[in-house]
Amino acid sequence: MTEAVLSIRNLSVEIPTRAGIVKPVDGVSYDIGRGEILGVVGESGAGKSMAGNAVIGLLNPPAHIAGGEIWLNGKRIDGLKGDAMRRLRGKEIGMVFQDPLTSLNPLLTIGDQLAETMLTHLPISRKDAEKRAIAALEEVGIPGAKDRIGSYPHEFSGGMRQRVVIALALCAEPSLVIADEPTTALDVSVQAQIISLLKKLCRERGTAVMLITHDMGVIAETADRVAVMYAGRLAELGPVREVLTAPHHPYTDGLMASTPLAAAGQTRLHQIPGSMPRLTTMPDGCAFHPRCPKAQDKCRHDPRPTLVDGRAACWFPLHTEDAR
Repeated sequence: MTEAVLSIRNLSVEIPTRAGIVKPVDGVSYDIGRGEILGVVGESGAGKSMAGNAVIGLLNPPAHIAGGEIWLNGKRIDGLKGDAMRRLRGKEIGMVFQDPLTSLNPLLTIGDQLAETMLTHLPISRKDAEKRAIAALEEVGIPGAKDRIGSYPHEFSGGMRQRVVIALALCAEPSLVIADEPTTALDVSVQAQIISLLKKLCRERGTAVMLITHDMGVIAETADRVAVMYAGRLAELGPVREVLTAPHHPYTDGLMASTPLAAAGQTRLHQIPGSMPRLTTMPDGCAFHPRCPKAQDKCRHDPRPTLVDGRAACWFPLHTEDAR
């Protein structure tokens, strides 16, 4: 892997509640290299978005970073507050949210929003910012960009709005983009266009991408590596083709068996029994053991495993000769 743009080390996020302190992110570690797309996948509530929000400093109190480190381009950023973090957003870290309307101001034109972002973070004039705004829309495939620069968000379709949001995330030339479910609300054909666009722009610019999604198909088409999360913890991490074709963690294996593509030819999709545990009642040992068909006494009682050989957090990994 190329040099790391983002390094997360043993990151933990805590939320105090009446039932006690819960950890939606618990000891997560991974790197994202320049020009690399890391897919972060898992069920709803697995901690995917919370980890992304911790990186960009968008945790809603009382949620807070309780431990670990976040490094961006060799600079530690998990302790940044207020203006220091706001200066980082947009300039060093771009964000693409699931619903583009949450990222766009309905009272400002698309051109004004792009220009404002660039003027805030780049040493350029207003005239140059307006030119770059048109170029940014052209780069993300907005037809007639020069004529649409004065349009408002509601005048664009969902797919076009998401293209605008991508342009907004990239216009200040950040080194990292966090894309949180960027294609979920879009038609399948538009999803493919957005995925292709994201891959193209990031390869050309060398931007690192954290792609947060629950869709294994999107991961297979887009990511270079994949981080599988379960109950706030990292279950598996590795090259996307290796993880999807020969998963080492039983949870990853269950996710793949439950996708239509992986289950081609079967009459019924596989279903992982049970549900993810509540963060207030986490089981001892491996968090997945109540749902795992391979669980043994070691899984139920021993301290939770860490990544074995940097790949899977499982005492008895699948598809390995050294499964213990």
